[in-house]
Amino acid sequence: MAYPLSRYVFGAILTLWLREVRGKEHIPQGKPFIVCPNHSSYLDDVIVPLIISKATNKKVHNYVNRNYFKIPILGTLLLRWGGSIPVEVGEAPDKQAVNAKAFETALHHLSRGGVVGVFPEGHRSRDGELQKAKWGAARLALASKVPVLPIGITGASEALPKGKKFPKLKRCISVSIGKPLELKKYSGMQDDTKILAAATREIMHAVAALAGKKYMH
Repeated sequence: MAYPLSRYVFGAILTLWLREVRGKEHIPQGKPFIVCPNHSSYLDDVIVPLIISKATNKKVHNYVNRNYFKIPILGTLLLRWGGSIPVEVGEAPDKQAVNAKAFETALHHLSRGGVVGVFPEGHRSRDGELQKAKWGAARLALASKVPVLPIGITGASEALPKGKKFPKLKRCISVSIGKPLELKKYSGMQDDTKILAAATREIMHAVAALAGKKYMH
């Protein structure tokens, strides 16, 4: 009961910033998929899972910087309420082990019909433009053989840009959801770096089109 209640409470609060959502009809029903949005604000971490969970009645297991799990209360919310997956985005000595565990956890959720969220860029953009994406989302898609749902977010960096602690009370965020990407032509080739790069570019070009941006990497 706590999760659905929290979902609706946060959803009501987010209407303060969310202007519109387009393409909800593209959200897959009754099967696993990977959500891949662009990332320029902390608000992305909340808005996208709420939209997807409301449409599917499932949690979105987001990849989240493991440092946030160390913060009292927030860490508990991320794990118990959000079902988030800790990842290492820096250069810690145990990075490989932490991220290997995250990958296996994500595969487990997908194998059980779940939804996993990955920001391909890894970090929030400072200027709202698309950064060079990492290969994690593509590798997960190729290994799990599930579709990728590209999402473009605009206005989030205007409401709460990187470096700011408090958002402006302004309904300026728009979310565009694209058609799921089937990357079956790359299936089983998640260890081929050229294939991972190609699949990542395919994902990011779809995200870029939805966000009204260009992906130049």
